[in-house]
Amino acid sequence: MIHRFIHSLLRRRHFWRYATFDEVAELYASRLLRIFAVHMVSLFIVVYLYNQGYSLVFISLYLAVYFLAKVPLAFVAAALTGWFGPKRMILLANLLYIPAMILFTQVPEAGAPHALMMIALFGTFQSLGATIYDYAYMVNFSKVKHADHAGKELGYMHIIEKIASIISPIIGGLLATLFDPVVVMIVAACLFASSALPLLRTAEPIKTRQRIKWVGFPWRTTWRSTIAQTGIGFDVVTTGSMWSLFLLTVVFVAQQDGIYAIIGILTAVGMAVAFISAFVFGKLIDRREGGILLKYGVIAKSLGHIMRPLTGNMLGAVAINAGSEVATTGYSMAFTRGMFDVADYSGFRLTYLLCIEIAVNIGASLAAATAALVFYLTEPHYAFMLFFVAAAGYILIVATPQFSLYKR
Repeated sequence: MIHRFIHSLLRRRHFWRYATFDEVAELYASRLLRIFAVHMVSLFIVVYLYNQGYSLVFISLYLAVYFLAKVPLAFVAAALTGWFGPKRMILLANLLYIPAMILFTQVPEAGAPHALMMIALFGTFQSLGATIYDYAYMVNFSKVKHADHAGKELGYMHIIEKIASIISPIIGGLLATLFDPVVVMIVAACLFASSALPLLRTAEPIKTRQRIKWVGFPWRTTWRSTIAQTGIGFDVVTTGSMWSLFLLTVVFVAQQDGIYAIIGILTAVGMAVAFISAFVFGKLIDRREGGILLKYGVIAKSLGHIMRPLTGNMLGAVAINAGSEVATTGYSMAFTRGMFDVADYSGFRLTYLLCIEIAVNIGASLAAATAALVFYLTEPHYAFMLFFVAAAGYILIVATPQFSLYKR
């Protein structure tokens, strides 16, 4: 049903690739369900761990190990995707999330040290599933997108993501507040099980039984964007986990009973503002103005990070969330379009996207390790201040790739 709705809404706008728009529509439908499930639980996991008594240092170290473990797993994801195809791997990735959600629901009942074992097993399944999905999704979308209108298609994809991101944190937050976070995990597991089904209607978009090739890889034209991707990984941890923990421990410390709903609503407001900007940004990218969008999106995000420690109430948190989501939408769409162009013309799509996946997880692990260090050295409020300033500086690296697409 979701696939048919998206197809009927957008197909008439994509008459230039009428014969193959099924592939894009299926990816939209699958992405919608996947993002709905991810955003329903992801923002609440660190909050849930904190409320279970785990320290900020422990949570940060857990995230650092989690993202670092995804680096070697990226090689596994690339090998499997090249051999079997991205659609099959997206299905596998979604199935791996189901035991992860089930294991996380057992943390409160397990008791130490069994709780730590449950968290470790949860992280294992989640990291493997997330790595395979992220890599397979990049390969799939980079292949089926239209060369001349990829900006518009990225805009549609971001709109689909924002729709899910607006609704799911509110639903997840209300379910966690009214019932229990465990209920959220169960609902998310069901969504993960169904999110790959729309992709099974058509064939794999790439030739299967491929191997990752390194001989002849064009390092000269890819190293800048690969290193810049570490900044995106750093930003993911900053905007997601660390911002949620800051709201929990500093801004809304007196409102613990409704913290899940508060974070869910704040996230949804930010996504709603970004929803409006996605289509406009897509048109700018198709007019080859993505370089400007990338530059100013990164600068805006950096300034937003500097403002985060100054947030002291609901209004300030809403403003930060809204500005952050617009800036993220701008720079991420422009960067992704440039990245896909490199993947198209490098002749090493699988290898290049493997480097990108490795880099983003190194950046995320670095962010979490930095957070663990400042939490260990000083009290939380000052530690968050130091961390957000560091994030504001590090994200500037995202504006350095110099994609040839935006020079033509």
